[in-house]
Amino acid sequence: MRVLIACESSGTVREAFRKLGHNAWSCDLLPADDGAPYHRQGDCIPVIAEGWDLVIAHPPCTHLASAGAKHFAAKRADGRQQQGVDLFMAIVDACRKSAKAWAIENPIGIMSRLYRKPDQIIQPYWFGDEARKSTCLWTYNLPKLIPTNMVSQGEIHTTAGGKRLPKWYNIPPSNPDRWKIRSKTFQGIADAMAAQWGAV
Repeated sequence: MRVLIACESSGTVREAFRKLGHNAWSCDLLPADDGAPYHRQGDCIPVIAEGWDLVIAHPPCTHLASAGAKHFAAKRADGRQQQGVDLFMAIVDACRKSAKAWAIENPIGIMSRLYRKPDQIIQPYWFGDEARKSTCLWTYNLPKLIPTNMVSQGEIHTTAGGKRLPKWYNIPPSNPDRWKIRSKTFQGIADAMAAQWGAV
């Protein structure tokens, strides 16, 4: 299959598909973290338009996810949230026109209301990673992912302010890679996508 992983610089999902023999590529505004040659750096919309058997897209969630709801008023006022919505919907439109099957991934957030309810909400601990992260999947021509290895939900950290967070998610704001670590696809989910959706 010709597979495009849009908005991915880590290469995690791309490599899961390539290991199973698929002609998989990633695309992002950033260069590939792993330096792989199977990465297109730039705007994903024209790349999606080239036509693919499967597109899996991870639109930036910074301005869309419910985890950042306390900043929504400011982001609506200065246009950042609308930019995030516009990109999400542009990816949906491109996938509808140019992909035989597609999936769009994002955390729980405003797109469940502004676009439509997701087809599935999954967790990393369904696929062998001891972590909790509610992840929405909007799909077309794809089955729901079947859990492969149910494990513990992982440790919970309580912040000084009393907020309870998954330990893996508790990264100090001073870490410049905080957003990248939080947004990276867990390996178990990537492997499940490749094994189950790559067989469709």
